[in-house]
Amino acid sequence: MTRLKLGMVGGGQGAFIGAVHRMAARLDDQWELVAGALSSDPERALTSSRQLGISDDRSYSNFAAMAKAEAERADGIDAVAIVTPNHVHAGPAISFLNHGIHVICDKPLSATLDQARDIAHAVKESGKCFVLTHNYTGYPLVRQARHMIAAGELGDIRVVQVEYAQDWLAVELSNKQADWRTDPAKSGAGGCIGDIGTHAINLATFVTGLEVKEVAADLDAFVPGRGLDDNAQVFLRFGGGAKGMLWSSQVAVGNENNLTLRIYGSKAGIEWSQENPNVLLFTRFGEPKQVLTRGGPRTSPADTRIPSGHPEGYLEAFGTIYADAAKLIRAHEMKSDAPQSGPLPDINDGVFGMAFVSACVKSSENNSAWVKVDS
Repeated sequence: MTRLKLGMVGGGQGAFIGAVHRMAARLDDQWELVAGALSSDPERALTSSRQLGISDDRSYSNFAAMAKAEAERADGIDAVAIVTPNHVHAGPAISFLNHGIHVICDKPLSATLDQARDIAHAVKESGKCFVLTHNYTGYPLVRQARHMIAAGELGDIRVVQVEYAQDWLAVELSNKQADWRTDPAKSGAGGCIGDIGTHAINLATFVTGLEVKEVAADLDAFVPGRGLDDNAQVFLRFGGGAKGMLWSSQVAVGNENNLTLRIYGSKAGIEWSQENPNVLLFTRFGEPKQVLTRGGPRTSPADTRIPSGHPEGYLEAFGTIYADAAKLIRAHEMKSDAPQSGPLPDINDGVFGMAFVSACVKSSENNSAWVKVDS
């Protein structure tokens, strides 16, 4: 099968997430990177392209030129990956969609809710595929948990607890990764709540299938002088009556990348942690706790590349998003109704994420009053 042709906006020298996207795209041999506008600095963009084997004629100085040129080429890209800071998502996404090119975009969707809705309009008008890389949805046991809840194994969902704790911003830093995340002009109104809080709420809604209706949030910037929140505590009200809590923090000393989900229903409960992603704890009421392992008994072999006991992690989960995106785009181009192998975060998830951030900021500004999430 011929590889799909991928372009990239952002992700040049020194960019962490761009390299992750490229590794993920290569993992299942479905994509070939052939074009890029890898930096706003033309010299850095060209140097970065050459290092990645992109020909000089497909190294662009800006995304607008890239979208136009690639749309006009007979061998133009099938999709573009947007891996820029939040405030440079909307412009490229809308430009490529308007030129008839599928989009794969890093999270969160944008810097503002208005931008998110503009992208959603462009998706609808273009009819093209849009994939949002909430990569934690690609873990096999996350999808297993989603399947178990949909099958009714937990009964009626009552309580949802999700937390995403890090400590890397516990002190003031000055580097490429920290600078834009703590700058309201580049990150948007939400700091920690937008950067990793959106991952946490996406995981909770992806697995449970529930919709968040209202939030009561308390956002803090504990590091002196910081312009955006670095810690968020949020009460959640879901449709159907379930209640929940979300904690996201980038100042929780001792935590590296501690994304944890606990869900409790009328029949059973489950627990999963990203730092030990090959294990899912499942407990029926009144029975001993079960330890379900990736690829082991009771779990689905789908989305699993290697036998049980051989750990899979972050890059493999990210790779699953890219593999499923390839299947989705192939089916779209063939006008096939055949579903891709797994569920993918899409434009609706992106708009919800920005509506969630907006509601949390509004709630916190109003002494943690309950605010409806309007997506």
